[in-house]
Amino acid sequence: MKRIVIASFAAVIIGCGAITLAAPSNAVTTSNAATQSSHIAGQIMVKFRDNGAAAGVLRQHGLREGPSIGSTGAQLIKVPAGKELQLIEALSRNPAVEYAEPDELVTAATDDQYFPRQYALQNNGQSFTNTASTLTVAAGKADADVDAVEAWNVTTGGGTRVAIVDSGVASDNPDIAPKVVARANFSGTPTGEDNYGHGTHVAGIVAATANNTIGVAGVCPGCTILDAKVLNDSGSGSSSAIANGINWAVSNGAKVINMSLGQRVSSRTLETAVNNAWNAGAVLVAAAGNAGTQAKIYPGAYPNVIAVAATDNADAKASFSTYGAKWVDVAAPGVNVYSTFPNHPFYLGTQNGRSQGYDVGSGTSMASPIVAGVAALAWSSHTGATHTSVRANVESTADTIPGTGTYWEHGRVNADNAVR
Repeated sequence: MKRIVIASFAAVIIGCGAITLAAPSNAVTTSNAATQSSHIAGQIMVKFRDNGAAAGVLRQHGLREGPSIGSTGAQLIKVPAGKELQLIEALSRNPAVEYAEPDELVTAATDDQYFPRQYALQNNGQSFTNTASTLTVAAGKADADVDAVEAWNVTTGGGTRVAIVDSGVASDNPDIAPKVVARANFSGTPTGEDNYGHGTHVAGIVAATANNTIGVAGVCPGCTILDAKVLNDSGSGSSSAIANGINWAVSNGAKVINMSLGQRVSSRTLETAVNNAWNAGAVLVAAAGNAGTQAKIYPGAYPNVIAVAATDNADAKASFSTYGAKWVDVAAPGVNVYSTFPNHPFYLGTQNGRSQGYDVGSGTSMASPIVAGVAALAWSSHTGATHTSVRANVESTADTIPGTGTYWEHGRVNADNAVR
């Protein structure tokens, strides 16, 4: 499994295939293990040119066929621990094998009570830099938001399905749990509950209920959520889990798929899952990473994914955000973004001092779901919309801000422009 880094609370970056959360040091983060290459022991991913030859080829190496990985055509093969790279090399020499690769380790981008703290939706020149109980307010630029409130005059989402491929969505936060219409667990944990916290925060940014007197509002408050849990309770996962999550999301009608995670090394299996989802008509959005460099991470860097950098409440590039107009497509607010958290103890709360229920998080993991929400609004507002037209709409209507053309190609997204 490739190591996956979650691109939101912490600056989690995938190194050598490691999936990491994309967030800065002052945000909810995991360890910055993205610079290490780490694959899952005891399994590899193999795709055969001729599936009829698979059993015979594997038998030559003392192996057996394994389960398919989503719609990628690859199989997850069990191998002796410590023999992963040796068997990959041997299998790759067989003409019946299209490719064999490691499975890299992944690690974790109104009247509502806290709506005034949501500068990303409607910026009154404030930025909140601490927890719900102790807030520091800083001056900001009043037009650094994505004009979500104005967009709601056109649409609030119309039930558009957005898949959150992450650590799960908490079942006990009343501001987001009712929006989940289907759940699946690919993380290997015994429960689909979000005990890490990252996925719940990301989901709330997309679709938390608006005008219900509690909590926050999502960018697309009329959207519904598909919860694909691919990261375990300590924020780790695998490339194969992500591929399975993407495939499940498409099978369950996702119009938009958000991936606030990433890895430094490309995976052919993961890219196939992304391309299959795109070809099936889904818009895919992913965090660009929190390394503060131009180094690519995946899936964000794949051509069929909208890669998202983070800005602050002054419309400037966040210091931690990965950047580069050659592959980063758009930007969105990602500094101290207020959203939902589980109402039970969770890892990021314990390790990063985040409050149960609601609190801030920083990282491209937070910027990515803002763009996913904007894409969902665009889906619901344009008759005859397609994945290609929605992506073009989101990118072409973005506001040109400092850094456009240098840090990112198209600008900071604008929901009101996108729905009109």
